[in-house]
Amino acid sequence: MTTEMDLSDVDPRVGVLVGGAEPWEPPTATDVRRWVMAMDYANPLHYDEEFAQASRFGRIVAPQSFAACIDYGHGVRPSVVGHIPGSHMIFGGEEWWFYGPRIFPGDRIDHERIFQGYKLAETKFAGPTMFSYGDTFHTNQRGDQIAKTRMTAIRYLAAEAEKREFYREAAPAPSWTPEARADVARTRLDWIKSNREGRTPHFDEVQTGDRLPRRAIGPHSIESLTTEYRAFIFNAWGAFRWVAPEGVEDPWINQSAGWVGDFAYDWEAAEIDPREGDGLYVGPSRGHTDVSRGEQVGMPRAYGYGASMGAWTTDYLSYWAGHEGYVRHVNSQFRAPAFEKDVAYLDAEVIGKLRDSDFGVPVVELRVVMTNQDGVELTRGTAEVELPS
Repeated sequence: MTTEMDLSDVDPRVGVLVGGAEPWEPPTATDVRRWVMAMDYANPLHYDEEFAQASRFGRIVAPQSFAACIDYGHGVRPSVVGHIPGSHMIFGGEEWWFYGPRIFPGDRIDHERIFQGYKLAETKFAGPTMFSYGDTFHTNQRGDQIAKTRMTAIRYLAAEAEKREFYREAAPAPSWTPEARADVARTRLDWIKSNREGRTPHFDEVQTGDRLPRRAIGPHSIESLTTEYRAFIFNAWGAFRWVAPEGVEDPWINQSAGWVGDFAYDWEAAEIDPREGDGLYVGPSRGHTDVSRGEQVGMPRAYGYGASMGAWTTDYLSYWAGHEGYVRHVNSQFRAPAFEKDVAYLDAEVIGKLRDSDFGVPVVELRVVMTNQDGVELTRGTAEVELPS
């Protein structure tokens, strides 16, 4: 018997503007601090007031990855459009273009979202699987475009993924000796020390084949996964308001995406009990920190967020680029989740240099790979980073 996905509510929405939510207030410096703490990004520029005041910015500035923090639903909203009964989703990848303006505490960022389309494939993980993608344009209160994001969501039938148990054999849980944990801690600290002062390499001193210092994040735990989720502003009680694009008939805002079982939000109940709409206690993200729930959507244990993996990559590149560098573009494919008890390692290599780039500034091109402790590739991507000449 062939298993099929019901796409009758998806097809009419291709190419249509999408609604969602916007925060009531601009982010604060403490929102920025909470974000870098959750992403384990120990860059003092983003949390240490005295350090930031002495920098070229003169105050705390948000990391470029913070654009994901102040978007609704981890930024995946325009790629999860239409009701698919019995479905779930994981991130398939993301692409970011950054246009120059930084985000500071007090900036209000608005979002325009559009569902661009999808393609279908047969996967070992879940059989019939949709790869859907949508774009978000991030603009500040002065009308400056901060960034553009293209998110890819992997939408699948949860019952089929649960039946196949693909990751149960493909991703066995590791065990960590004290010596191995100490080695992870050393790698993590060495990376923090590699550019804490924010030095920027100049374009001419960087050579093709140069490798960035390795970054280690983990081992991931229920505590760290919960901390990550709670750093996103949208899941704080009462933090956002629903918005709809003008002139769109039946705009996709907060309708049911067809989440399997009790993974759905209950917005009516949330008017009395806000837990019913916060996503982690109740909603589609509950499988990230609840093993029994994760098994229902094809995951053998608690697992990480695609938005975090994207932020880890952007932060990794930004740290190397220093205070005068700037990440212009990152394109990452997500190939496997970061599971509880895993460690994520980030490595990058310079693969090219463009003095006259399409961005109008000198950039170096990099290949970025994220692997776990077994060498399994979690993400693979490319990036362009602006450096002064």
